Amino acid sequence: MSEHPPQTLLKELCNQRGLDIPKMVELFERTADEVIGKGAKNPTCSERTAKRWRAGGVNPASLSPDTRRVLEAMFSHRVTHLFAPPPQPDPHAPAFDLEHEIDMTARDAQEDASAMAAASVSDTSLDQLTDDVMTLAREYASIAPAQAFHRGRVLQTQLQDLRDRTQVPAQQQRLLVLLGQATALLAASAFDLGAFDSARRLARSADLYGETSRFDPLRAYCDGILAYIAYFTGMPADAVAKARRAQTYGGLGDVARRRLLAIEARAHGYLGDVQSAHQAIRMSEEVESGARDELHDGIGGEFGFTVERLAMSSSSTALLVHDPAQAERSARKALDLIQQRPADRRSTHVLGGAAADLAMARLFVNDVEGAAEALLPLWDIPADQRVTGVLARTGQIQHFLTQPSFRGAVLPGELRGRVEEFTRTATAHQLTGPALLQLEA
Repeated sequence: MSEHPPQTLLKELCNQRGLDIPKMVELFERTADEVIGKGAKNPTCSERTAKRWRAGGVNPASLSPDTRRVLEAMFSHRVTHLFAPPPQPDPHAPAFDLEHEIDMTARDAQEDASAMAAASVSDTSLDQLTDDVMTLAREYASIAPAQAFHRGRVLQTQLQDLRDRTQVPAQQQRLLVLLGQATALLAASAFDLGAFDSARRLARSADLYGETSRFDPLRAYCDGILAYIAYFTGMPADAVAKARRAQTYGGLGDVARRRLLAIEARAHGYLGDVQSAHQAIRMSEEVESGARDELHDGIGGEFGFTVERLAMSSSSTALLVHDPAQAERSARKALDLIQQRPADRRSTHVLGGAAADLAMARLFVNDVEGAAEALLPLWDIPADQRVTGVLARTGQIQHFLTQPSFRGAVLPGELRGRVEEFTRTATAHQLTGPALLQLEA
């Protein structure tokens, strides 16, 4: 006994597409979202309703306009035709219905494209976040580290949200790189605030983003931060190892290598390895291959390493190896270079660090008046921009001025009190540990 033919065209189309009642209900809801887009106010279709529609005997005029629109979008037929009996096949028509096959192919393609679009994010949004990360990196030196941390945290949250929304490989790769850059800036600001444990964790997280995205310049930058942290927490040998490891990554430009050699030189100085310290300083000043990379050169800013920052770092290394003459020359060079930049582009970190190094170099030769003059730019640095590197240097000065040879003298006492007040009133003071790398005459 043969099966009865479908009572409606709607049921026949469902049979052709393999749409049972649950699948028809699911397709109705999905199409309603696409065609009507009223959320909770979209028309609905229960399994009972779907079964009644397929059976026939429904007056199309009883349906709401939105329901009719959804059904017509689903099946590419007028509702009056869908609820009518299916047309009788033409015995002379070809067995293969080309028009129907084309229609089905087009609808399948549309559904697949819609699903892919829903699993991607706007390239415009990615472009804007790329600009935002770059802007933060380039403005970093002239804003307070707490402000930089807040802005970096907002960027990190936005980037994580987009990463969860896209399945497009190219967008995933781009977001991994941006997340790594934003997290590295968070690590830098945490370090500048004296939160060394958190800075270390953030730097390692940024390094993982760099490893996953195969972006070696970011990994080298993160190793540099880890080397800084090791240096400032009394582990100079570890700092040397990390700086050297960072130099083994491929694709690094001259700026990256200059930065890492300067960090290595400072760590050698802390270890008392005078020869290696001088060699690393010389190599950092002679890097001139013309190589560039996308991070240290392409973005720059906090990811870069300016000539004045190199000079300041060299002055600190010279102090560690007890070479006050070289320390004064390098500190003066850093201060001269930074004065050539517009006021809103000057790094308070470099300005304060170089001024403190110059003062320390003069104290080494008992020039207290010269030290007081060198410190004049320091007093204008706002409390919220007195970063770890500056506070560590002022801590050295404060400690140096407690030596017996300065006791009872008026100017050393006044200078020591002013340096102590500068450190005490710094916003980051409560996060910063005791001054490290104390220097002795």
